[in-house]
Formats: sequence, C-alpha cells, structure tokens
Amino acid sequence: MNERLTNDHAFTNDDLTGDRQELTFSGALSFLRRRYSRELEGVDVAILGVPFDTATTNRPGARFGPRGVRAASANMAWERPYGLDFDPREVLKIVDYGDVAFDHGRPETIPGAIMQCAADIVAKGVTLLSIGGDHFVTWPLLQAHHKVHGQIALIHFDAHTDTWAHDDEEGRVDHGTMFYHAAKDGLVDPSASVQIGIRTHNDDTMGFNVLDAPWVHANGTQAVIEKTRQLVGSRPAYITFDIDCLDPAYAPGTGTPVWGGLSSEQARQILRGLAGLNVIGMDMVEVAPAYDSAEITALAGAHILCEGLALIAQRPGGPVSK
Repeated sequence: MNERLTNDHAFTNDDLTGDRQELTFSGALSFLRRRYSRELEGVDVAILGVPFDTATTNRPGARFGPRGVRAASANMAWERPYGLDFDPREVLKIVDYGDVAFDHGRPETIPGAIMQCAADIVAKGVTLLSIGGDHFVTWPLLQAHHKVHGQIALIHFDAHTDTWAHDDEEGRVDHGTMFYHAAKDGLVDPSASVQIGIRTHNDDTMGFNVLDAPWVHANGTQAVIEKTRQLVGSRPAYITFDIDCLDPAYAPGTGTPVWGGLSSEQARQILRGLAGLNVIGMDMVEVAPAYDSAEITALAGAHILCEGLALIAQRPGGPVSK
C-alpha cells in the first residue's frame, strides 16, 4: 500500500521527522500526527498534555484543551507553517508523549505529579512543549525546568499578569498566582521577563516588564519584539502563552476572555520575531473547547505551538540556529 495512503500515523509511523499525509477528518489524533511514544532516546521535542483545570476562577473546561488542540492540529499536519523557509518537523525529532497521569480525587498530589512528569522528560535533554489545562500548570512546569536550567527568563502572553498574591499560604492552587510564586521563589527573573497583551488591573507587577495590550496596539509588533529580545538576551527563556492573550474574536473558547486583545496575526508576528532566543520550553494553556466556535480557539492554540517548534529549531545550537 502506498505509504501516503496509510493512516493512524500516531501509532504506525516509525519515522519521527517529516509531514504526515492522512485524512484530516480521520485517524488517531496526536499533535500534528506525531507518533505517540514514551521512548525518549534520540528525541528532540516531546508534546505533553496537562488536562487539569480545577484551579480556574471562572469557566472550567480547559481539561479538554489537550484533546481539542490535538484534534485541531490534524488540519495542519500536511504542510510546514506558512512563511517559514524550513519545516520544524523535518529538522526536529518529535513525539507526542501523551498526557500527565494524576489522581483527580487527590488534588493535593496533582502539582507534584505534573512537576515530576515534566522533570523526567526535561532531565533527559528533551525539550518540552505542553498543552494545558488551566494556567496553573505552568507553575509545576517551571519548577521542572528550573531544576535543569536554573533561573529562567519568562516570556508571558496573557490578558492577566497572574501575579496576584491572594495569600502566602504554601501550596495554594490558583491560576492567578503562579508568577507571584515563581518570582518570589527565584524560578524566574522578573527583570529579564516580559508580559505581553495584559489588559486587567494588578497594581503589583512583581518587577515584571509589562507590555500591555494598548501598548502593543499603539507601538506595533516590531517594538514588542525589540523590547523582548533586549530584556531576555541570551538567558534560557520559557514561553507561556495563555490563549486569552488573543482577543475573544480570535479565541472565544477560554475561561476568562477579555476584550481588546491581540489578533492571531499580531501573535504570529511576535513569535516569529523571537527566532534565535534560547527557548528551552513552552506551554500553551486555557483552551476550553466547550466555549469554542468552529474550533477557532483550538486551531489558534495549535498554530501557536507550531511556532514554538520553529523557535526551538532556531535557538542557539539548534538545527536551524539563527
């Protein structure tokens, strides 16, 4: 049988590179039709789903985000991202690792389960791209990356700063407090970090550099790129992209939508402009398919992660290093 007519590449393909020709409406759904595998020998990038959403403060449902983004990505698996002169899937060996396993009946154990799963992957020298889940999941993911890379520069796309203290109680699980704790505990360096697209009030920035949505609209994407590159420099950088950074017109399927956000094209331009930074990991969070319309939010999330793959390929020492 012609290889291009085979299906279920998530299970049947033995090559970890290249595109996958498969009916977009059929077959086993992994991210971009990558092979499901937990064998990490020789792997460059692992896609990890983190289906957790009980830290959300408004509409739940981001636990279905990994499933929704994987399904939407099937529409993109047949070609390289438009405008790139290379295909990240041709130069990176990528697997879909599946989802973090945890016991939802023991919520106190979930942050540790996420952190340990991520740490096991990162410790093997594999770069992690994670699909949330609500934004709390970035906290244990940052802990895992800090174990290997030390203090990190955070590139944070969001409508919210997520630096609310609420209280100092150890172990609080809340999707609005992660970066308060990340800064306070030294996981990230706020002075070298940037928050892009913010459009909700928070008087305490914790020292983060904030390029809010009005600033982005007024100054343009090139100014955002230049400022971000200046702040991050050569430091190890972790990108976290809350889908509500996008305006609800482009991403309605999320728990806490806020008007006045970035367009999908602005997000694409900014991400493309970060090529050459030392991106050591990335997550995309808060896709809640129950509130989506025609899968446009899940599709945006899948495209954002594809841009993350390109940035990994273009980082210093990468196969397409800038």
